[in-house]
Amino acid sequence: MANIKNLKKDINYVLGDIIEAVYLFEISTTGKPTTETNNLIDEAIAAFDELIIKVNAKNVENKKAHFKQINVELEQTANQLIAKINEL
Repeated sequence: MANIKNLKKDINYVLGDIIEAVYLFEISTTGKPTTETNNLIDEAIAAFDELIIKVNAKNVENKKAHFKQINVELEQTANQLIAKINEL
């Protein structure tokens, strides 16, 4: 089950880094949160919750394919959030 542990760590680190990037953007520009940055942080937290729920799902037929799909979803979500950060 080390792969599940590593997947959970990857989800935590990737989305945590995205939230940190939003905070750095806030500090380097306005110095305070804006509506857009708060929405990005909320979106990252919601994505984290959704992915962790999928990782913890017990009634999965093909676990290998299930975890591979979660990894793909993590990558897609991270790319979308990073694109939104770059648009700020």
